Amino acid sequence: MSSVQAGVGSFGQTEINWDKLDKTKFYVVGAGLFTGVTVALYPISVVKTRMQVVSKEVAEKSAVSIIKNILKTDGVPGLYRGFGTVITGAIPARIIFLTSLETTKAASFKLIEPFKLSDPIQAAIANGAGGMTASLLSQAVFVPIDVVSQKLMVQGYSGYASYSGGLDVVRKVVKADGIRGLYRGFGLSVLVYSPSSAVWWASYGSSQRIIWSLLGHGNDQASYRPSQWTVTAVQGAGGLIAGATASCITTPLDTIKTRLQVMESRNRESVRDTVKRLISEDGWKGFYRGLGPRFVSMSTWGTSMILAYEYLKRSCSKDDAV
Repeated sequence: MSSVQAGVGSFGQTEINWDKLDKTKFYVVGAGLFTGVTVALYPISVVKTRMQVVSKEVAEKSAVSIIKNILKTDGVPGLYRGFGTVITGAIPARIIFLTSLETTKAASFKLIEPFKLSDPIQAAIANGAGGMTASLLSQAVFVPIDVVSQKLMVQGYSGYASYSGGLDVVRKVVKADGIRGLYRGFGLSVLVYSPSSAVWWASYGSSQRIIWSLLGHGNDQASYRPSQWTVTAVQGAGGLIAGATASCITTPLDTIKTRLQVMESRNRESVRDTVKRLISEDGWKGFYRGLGPRFVSMSTWGTSMILAYEYLKRSCSKDDAV
């Protein structure tokens, strides 16, 4: 039975279980695939980060103005500040994330199966549990990457310090604050990324089921085999919906976290001080600084990454090729 047929049943879609994957191929091919997607979408993260941390007078600029300023000052390389750090740290972080995601999803589906819940609800619970667990376990690697890469993204901009590279950031942060400096904002990162990951994967899993239901592929379509283009379109739509949902819910916490992580130790603020400053400068809308780029970032990243991820799973399936 093909990998597509194996997943077409009550869900009317492609589902490839963790135990059906060639793990070695999954990790090796995945590293290259996700690196390519990161190259294409990384500039969006740079723009989002700058919008979240700059001073009030600069924050009023649009994302387009920030891009123009980066290109004028540093050229195209300016849109990739911190990229080397992200790519280097992303490989072990993604191994942890993907492994825990898939194993937790599989275990969660088995646990909730006796409750006979609807497909969308089952998918939301299992995917949400997988996303939250994966995020929690991978934060030990992701947070230092965030701290270093974000300092590089905003260096020399709006009064922020300049560095000669990722190792220089690590050296100066450790010298000023010790190892804990690389984990500044760790608690907020857990509060941002774990719920965000849970919301993202829950929205993705449930929205797919709903879309398939609207297309008329339900329990009575067990033998129906949708075209690969249809499967891809549904997965892409699910990724877009998931990214939009997660970005709207978690942007305020992400703004606070980012500002805490990039500030110099001599200007360190508490979470409470940061919240007060945002409110005094922009009112409650200050918590949504960079919402536009973050919305585009999470939606675009979500759609691109999930299509790459689902393609990766199909390519690494131990079953016969589609």
